[in-house]
Amino acid sequence: MSDVAIGMDAVWKKFHRGERHDSLRDLIPAAARRLMRGAQPATELGQDDFWALRDVSFEVQRGDALGIIGHNGAGKSTLLKILTRLLRPTLGTYATNGRIGALIEVTAGFHPDLTGRENIFLNGSIIGMKKADIARRFDAIVDFSGIGEFIDTPVKRYSSGMNARLGFSVAAHLEPEILIVDEVLSVGDYTFQGKCIRWMQNLLGSGTTVIFVSHNMDSVLSLCNTALLLDQGRVTAQGDLKKVIGEYYNSGGRYRPELLPEPKAQTVEFSGTTGGDLVVGPGERVTFTHTVSALEDVELGPGFFVHRGEKTVVDTTYARMRGHPLRMRAGDTVKIEWSLAFNLPAGVYEVGYHIGNIAGGYHEYQSRACIVTVGDDPRVKGDSFVALHLDAHRIENPSLHVTASGAGVLP
Repeated sequence: MSDVAIGMDAVWKKFHRGERHDSLRDLIPAAARRLMRGAQPATELGQDDFWALRDVSFEVQRGDALGIIGHNGAGKSTLLKILTRLLRPTLGTYATNGRIGALIEVTAGFHPDLTGRENIFLNGSIIGMKKADIARRFDAIVDFSGIGEFIDTPVKRYSSGMNARLGFSVAAHLEPEILIVDEVLSVGDYTFQGKCIRWMQNLLGSGTTVIFVSHNMDSVLSLCNTALLLDQGRVTAQGDLKKVIGEYYNSGGRYRPELLPEPKAQTVEFSGTTGGDLVVGPGERVTFTHTVSALEDVELGPGFFVHRGEKTVVDTTYARMRGHPLRMRAGDTVKIEWSLAFNLPAGVYEVGYHIGNIAGGYHEYQSRACIVTVGDDPRVKGDSFVALHLDAHRIENPSLHVTASGAGVLP
C-alpha cells in the first residue's frame, strides 16, 4: 500500500459568478447563448469567471496531519470540496487512498423537524454509515455530544452550538482512514472544543491522516506536523509548520478582497449591544447585530470575525453555522445577531464582518467595524475560548426565505 494518503497535482478550479437559472424562461436563453458562443477552452476565463484554485500541488503521507491556512477567499474550502468529491477540478488530477470522513458544515444533513435521535440516523446514512453501525455507536455518539437530555427534542429547538456538537459527534464516529476537517470548532463551549482536539489527536496516534483547515493558529500548532498556505488560490508556502505560519503572519494576517463590481447586498447597520466601541469584562456576552438588505435576488454567506493583533480569534460564516446560505429576495432585509461570550484575556480586539456571495466574491467587507476592550481579571490567564451563537430573522417583508434559529431555546 502506498505511503501517500493524498496527492494533488497541478489542480485548477474555475467558477462563474452569479449564474443561476430558476425557470425555463431563464434557462433556455442562457443555453442558447452558450451554444452560439461554442465551447470555451478550460484554460481560458470568460466574462465573470475567476480561478478559485491555481496550480495547486501537494502530497500528504499516511498518518500525517496537514494544516491548510490562508485568508478568507484563499481557496481552502474549494480545495476540501475537491478532495471530498463534492467538486471536480477544472484542470489537474488528485488521488486519495483510504476511507474519507469529512467534518465540513456538520449540520448540513439535519432536518429541523426531526429529533436529535432521528437526525443521528439520517445524517449518519448521508455520510456513509450503515444503519447497523449507527445503532452500534449510537450511545457513544450521544455521550460524545453531551446533549443526551435533549436527544428526543426536534433539532429546530437546539441552539447552533448544540447542533454543531451533535453533527460533529455523528461524523466523529465514522472511523475514517483520512479525516478532512473544516473550521467546525468556532461554536460550542471550550470543553467540547478541547474534546474535539483530543479526539483528533487520538486518531492521529492510531495512524489516521488528517487535513485540518483553521484560522486558529494555536489549534494548527497543537494538531498538525506540516502546513500549507494558500493565497488567492495559489500555494505560497508549504512544509515546516512554524515557517508556514510565519509566512501567514508576514503576509499581513488579514485579507482585504476586491469587492464585486455590482454588489447585490449591503449593510444597513452593524453595531454591538451598546452601539459603538465597547469595554467589557472577561466572560461578558455581547450581541453584534448585522442588518443586511438585498438589492437583487441573491444567496449570501454573511461572515463574522474577531482579531487580536495579527491573531484570529473567531472567523465563521452564516452558511458554515447553519449548513445553508442565506437566501434573499430583492428588497428583503435580514437582521443577523452574533452573540459572543468574551472568555478572553485582557486586551483589545477588532470585530469585523463581510457579506460574501455564495457563488464567489464579496459584496462588502469591513475588517474593523468595532473595537472591544476586555478588562483585566486575574482569574483569566493565557488563551481562552469563546462561545459563539447565531440568530437571524426577517424584518417586515414576508417573502424572505429564512428560518429563525432556535438559539437559546434550550438551556
